[in-house]
Amino acid sequence: MSATVLDTSVRRGGREARRAARAAPLPENDRPVRPGLEGGRYKPLSDADVLKIHNAALDVLEQIGMADAIPSGIEVMTKAGAIMNDNGRLTFPRALVEETLAKAARRFPLYAQDPRYDLEPWGKKVYFGTAGAAVHMIDPVTGDYRDTTTRDCYDISRVVDTLDHIHFYQRSVVCRELPDPFEMDFNTCYASVCGTTKHVGSSWVDPKHLEASFEMLHMIAGGEDKWRERPFVSQSNCFVVPPLKFAQDACKCLELAVRGGMPVLLLSAGQAGATAPAALASAIVQEVAECLAGLIYVNAIKPGAPAIFGTWCFVSDLRTGAMSGGSPEQALLSAASAQMAQFYDLTGGTASGMTDSKTPDAQAGYEKAYNHALVGNAGANMIYESAGMHASLLGFCLESLLIDNDIIGATQRTIKGIDVSDESLSLETIRKVCLEGPGHYLGSEQTLQLMQTEYVYPMIGDRSNPKEWVEQGRPNSVDRASKKLKTIMNNHFPAHIPEHVDDAIRAKFPVRLDRAHMRKG
Repeated sequence: MSATVLDTSVRRGGREARRAARAAPLPENDRPVRPGLEGGRYKPLSDADVLKIHNAALDVLEQIGMADAIPSGIEVMTKAGAIMNDNGRLTFPRALVEETLAKAARRFPLYAQDPRYDLEPWGKKVYFGTAGAAVHMIDPVTGDYRDTTTRDCYDISRVVDTLDHIHFYQRSVVCRELPDPFEMDFNTCYASVCGTTKHVGSSWVDPKHLEASFEMLHMIAGGEDKWRERPFVSQSNCFVVPPLKFAQDACKCLELAVRGGMPVLLLSAGQAGATAPAALASAIVQEVAECLAGLIYVNAIKPGAPAIFGTWCFVSDLRTGAMSGGSPEQALLSAASAQMAQFYDLTGGTASGMTDSKTPDAQAGYEKAYNHALVGNAGANMIYESAGMHASLLGFCLESLLIDNDIIGATQRTIKGIDVSDESLSLETIRKVCLEGPGHYLGSEQTLQLMQTEYVYPMIGDRSNPKEWVEQGRPNSVDRASKKLKTIMNNHFPAHIPEHVDDAIRAKFPVRLDRAHMRKG
């Protein structure tokens, strides 16, 4: 009896040791998926289609142009070659577009506070992140919606900080408890950079707000020179009011960001059927034209300044006029946007994952999954709005952030594709199993080797059998996400900004995030 017990213990110990080894983090290059996998296999547009859209966009810029440019914008863009017409619209000759494309920034990294999370968003490399300006947080159990706060902005950031498949954090919610626009802009940026060491995106409505945030970012970086060497925050800038009008306050912030060394997401967000044509091809034409105008603007201020080609073609439900972020048309438009950025060899940014569902349910799952699969496999460089969003950008759910991390991980596995090589064809493995072995591959050396490097496993998704599921209390995905979220929220409190720097920031600026919430215990 004692010998039997000893043998069982030894077997159990060996099994547990193997499990522990498999659970240990893999080196980056050995992981089944990683940031920056190359997409591009899915192409909703033919090469001829891309050229037609490009030429139509050039016609729009040359013949229709943009309205409502601010005086400083008119000055720099006309100096570069744009034409101010009697009707008050700036038009852009084809030669100016071509000159701008020739000198526009390419292959620029998006830095993080921690260099491990630096992004290389060029070619067909794919990165997923958050974004948005949701005004509600969602309780996935009750379905209740409440106003968003600065604390929510910080909490989302620190959860993103722990998730392998979400590669950057662009602020996702509005600090609605702060009625003063300056405090809202400043605290949004502050909460975001305090919660994660990944690249951060934020936005500002007034240059004075950005100036204060620059001062804070210089303090965190260790000086303006160090900030300019590694700018770890980008500006999300809705510089255009579709159709084809400049947004004046946003343009002022754009100019300051470019001169301050901050990468800019040139975000054009026309809504097909409302602020963009209902014809999908024409909606893309308008978005491309607007973003090309933004690119001219940026390069007229500072040639070669980093700018992301942000064609965010949104969709209307034409029965109601309401936005439909989870639609198949949305997936097609975002995937086509990726192709247009690749045509220009520019870093492209677009949106995916904006489900119309109000809670993390089956509709949310399938809408996010097919959008991510198509947009990711199209090779979009920066995929925004990819996690946590509901109700077409009106609501955010922390539990969905974890569920969507699983969806993105699975999507990345489809982007990576199948390795076909002499080694992976595995003829010797087949021979050994069939002629010498047990007739199955479960315990083969290759299976044990590849189970971590070739296969992705969900953090929240359930793969247990029905008996095990019943024994566990029949948990659903929200139950499992809530449990994991509680662990993160109780234990992960980033401390990458030194306390003396934080003290100096708080002494100079109206920080509204309670420091007690940023510490464990």
